Amino acid sequence: MGDGIVTPRIGNMKALLGIVAGAGASYGIYKLLSGGTFKRNKKSATKEVPGVRSCHPGEVTLQPGSLLAKVHGLDVLCPRPTEPASGDIIHQSPGNLEPQHLKMLLSCLQTSRKPSDRCQILLTLGNAAAFTVNQNLIREFEGIHIIAGFLSDHAAEVRVQTLNALNNLCMNFQNQEQLKVYVPQVLELIEMSPVNSDLQLCALRLLTNLSVTDKHQHMLKESITLLLSLLVVSKEALQVQALRVLVNLSSNPDMMDDIVQAQAPASVVLLFDARTVPTVLLRLLTFAGNLKAWRPSAHMADELRRKQDCLFRVMLDESSQLHGKLIQLLSHPDGEIQSQVARILT
Repeated sequence: MGDGIVTPRIGNMKALLGIVAGAGASYGIYKLLSGGTFKRNKKSATKEVPGVRSCHPGEVTLQPGSLLAKVHGLDVLCPRPTEPASGDIIHQSPGNLEPQHLKMLLSCLQTSRKPSDRCQILLTLGNAAAFTVNQNLIREFEGIHIIAGFLSDHAAEVRVQTLNALNNLCMNFQNQEQLKVYVPQVLELIEMSPVNSDLQLCALRLLTNLSVTDKHQHMLKESITLLLSLLVVSKEALQVQALRVLVNLSSNPDMMDDIVQAQAPASVVLLFDARTVPTVLLRLLTFAGNLKAWRPSAHMADELRRKQDCLFRVMLDESSQLHGKLIQLLSHPDGEIQSQVARILT
């Protein structure tokens, strides 16, 4: 951390924890990199969303055909304006914290004994990490590894706040190089946590950000079956987040062999139904469209047909029920869903 470990007095701890007194937050899109945008992806795939929202209008601009137009954009926990409070640091909003404040927060995080204190500190660091300058500073202070160490905290609420903080830090390409080593641990959290829990949802948000570009997507190839299984057992919020990751992965042709060979529950096809909520159905159709755009060789198709429960057999083979389900969706009352279906069937 450069300046060493600071042992905070009780008064300092209270002041630091007070930073979050009015720092509520909501999910949205914040600026991707200071003065930078993602590189154009030359690989073709069907985009999931037409654009990316920003917490501040005009900060993010998408060019037609760019990578972010093809995959789900980055989600960041954006801080809301805070109300003034007492204490030396409390008056600072998350975007105006100075380097020494971040160092003190990281030090307090390492020495705090109460889960509630760790949650408040992680929340403050996560809100601060919505700003590029703080993303860089936290990395330089070795804060990414300090924060990630709490992925194994015994308190579930601490693990949730840890994932939220890492999610915002993941908005930075240099930070992603450090964060990628925690992918196996994040996947284990998803697998071991209760279905539809905040832990699963926050972990999937982090994987969504890591999978926006194709640089680290290969690290998720073993997670396809897990993601597909979540679709059939979880509720809408988790289904949407799992599909965001699947859409990102399926937008990369180099990932397609791993995707179509993954074991998949046959009941995935049943989700292509008028009773499925539109937010889920639209992303399912985007995922299906990306799969349909893939063209296997005759030899590859024969090999896949011999894999009993693979995704190819479930969704792409001639024996799949998907085609019939798509035909039925042509009469869906939602015009956007009709358009997606027609595009797939064309």
